[in-house]
Amino acid sequence: MGRMNVSLCGLPLDNPVIPASGTFGYGYEFAELYDINCLGTFSFKGTTREPRFGNPTPRIAECTAGMINAVGLQNPGVDRVIAEELPRLKQCFHKKVMANVSGFSVADYAYTCEKLDKEEQVGWLEVNVSCPNVHGGGMSFGTDPRAAAEVTKAVKAVTKKPVIVKLSPNVTDIAAIAKACEDAGADGISLINTLLGMRIDLKTKKPVIANGMGGFSGPAVFPVALRMVYQVHKAVRIPVVGMGGVSSARDVIEMMLAGATAVEIGAANLVNPFICRDIIAQLPETMDQYHIQTLEEIIGGA
Repeated sequence: MGRMNVSLCGLPLDNPVIPASGTFGYGYEFAELYDINCLGTFSFKGTTREPRFGNPTPRIAECTAGMINAVGLQNPGVDRVIAEELPRLKQCFHKKVMANVSGFSVADYAYTCEKLDKEEQVGWLEVNVSCPNVHGGGMSFGTDPRAAAEVTKAVKAVTKKPVIVKLSPNVTDIAAIAKACEDAGADGISLINTLLGMRIDLKTKKPVIANGMGGFSGPAVFPVALRMVYQVHKAVRIPVVGMGGVSSARDVIEMMLAGATAVEIGAANLVNPFICRDIIAQLPETMDQYHIQTLEEIIGGA
């Protein structure tokens, strides 16, 4: 095993660097820029049961040390992802990929995961429970331990692949929700999804985002993400995938010390499309600088 190898839910990764869902498309867009097989893996665009056009524009806004987005899960739906996107992806990415799944009911999650579970190239199912629970008054599944556990159980009942539940940071006790997912059978936890934020245009005196509010991400959220990864790692026995404001090799190592087995990089991809490639190239030198022999040995070392 090499210095940067890690194992995520029993599947090997050449390194822990994973572009986050929604910031890397279906991979082939970035494959035009560099060989994306240098990545550990990547999480492809959030997929739902039915096609979604997404939210009205404008739906992206820059802000200090980050950005706000309210894209609204725009995607072609699971059937077209399987029929069109995955075959194109397979031509340029020769490793297992992480499928990110969203839903608006427990049945939606189960349906989409069951379909993607049959796809050979899908290695992990990353189940995003930050979506509105339309049958529960619009509250996110990920803000209630019982609702998050219900989704986890439903997905585990129809899949054989590792299920990684992606949690929202917009909660009081993230460790309790992570523990509920673990108890319901989750194979891993990923966090954090975006924080809720907004900006107001001083000229129009209206929110910059048409949706009013959106997901805040970027370097400004890193300390919050790190704290939550640390708390969840202490609360569960299953692997944790850390993300939130990561933009350097040092950030990756810091996340791993907090308890992350692998690290997703999101908003930074939109600023610099080569960021994941560059971080992977910089990791050995950064490891040497801090006298780290292997990345596996530092997981949860803080």
